Amino acid sequence: MSNILVTGGAGYIGSHTVHQLLQRGYNVTVLDDLSTGFRDAVPEPRLHICSLFDTEQVTQLLVRQKIDAVVHFAAFIAVGESTKEPEKYFTNNVAGSLSLFSAMAAAGVKKLVFSSTAAVYGNPVSTPILETATIAPVNPYGETKATVERALVWLDQCRGLRSVRLRYFNACGANAEAGLSERHVPETHLIPLLLKAVVTGQPMTIFGTDYPTADGTCIRDYIHVDDLAAAHIAAIEHLLGDGESDVFNVGTGRGFSVREVLAAVENVTGKPVPHVFGDRREGDPAELVADSSKLRSRLGWRPEYTELERIVASAWPSEQRRWA
Repeated sequence: MSNILVTGGAGYIGSHTVHQLLQRGYNVTVLDDLSTGFRDAVPEPRLHICSLFDTEQVTQLLVRQKIDAVVHFAAFIAVGESTKEPEKYFTNNVAGSLSLFSAMAAAGVKKLVFSSTAAVYGNPVSTPILETATIAPVNPYGETKATVERALVWLDQCRGLRSVRLRYFNACGANAEAGLSERHVPETHLIPLLLKAVVTGQPMTIFGTDYPTADGTCIRDYIHVDDLAAAHIAAIEHLLGDGESDVFNVGTGRGFSVREVLAAVENVTGKPVPHVFGDRREGDPAELVADSSKLRSRLGWRPEYTELERIVASAWPSEQRRWA
């Protein structure tokens, strides 16, 4: 089987993707600086602790492991933090990616799957969102991902670097059988924060109740992390089969409001969610829902988790242990 390097593979989505790659027989190498990842999230022999900014060391790793393709997750992801520390995000997400691409060029590796985001669309004119929608980020995090996407288009033309950019929506859920779950520090994702409130009794803040939506709260397309991992593997197989560069949305195509997610959490746990309401969070669009028909038709991908309560239920056991 092919040799795959996964950057940021000790993180949330990265570790789930590594798990699926190994299950499918790929030879996987993980590169992570462990600034936000966890050593125990991947098998120890596969983990190489290294900064993306060490271009020479990354190049040597690519050559030594005879890497055929790279899956690039390594990035900072907190929208709110990006509005407070934009320099940090541009340095890590953009400059770090360019260092990786330089290493790939030096090592002769010409296939990449890039972890992008629906945040590149900003406030879309209509939903569900097609890949052809205007790229207009409303926060620095989204801008960093859009910048890397633009660079990849040019690297395809100038270097022959084939890439698949996956713009995914709200990652959630967990794989309990694999012992994998969300462990962001600090935690910023809605479902684990709601489950934390149930476990600890400490109220969770819902940011904004005056959005132009049916119930006034933000609407998002919640995609299970295992379905996201499967999309990355479909993208790898597309590139390994000499497929051309492309971009795909990854989502279920159905949006749920924050209030609807809260209700689902209460149904799954059988307990009320302590919560309070706060002002809107800077940089949050009102509604982000994917049109993922292109991914379904061209790469044959299908989400297995389409029911919100099933997604919440997959995360509940690990979140109970986490916050107990």
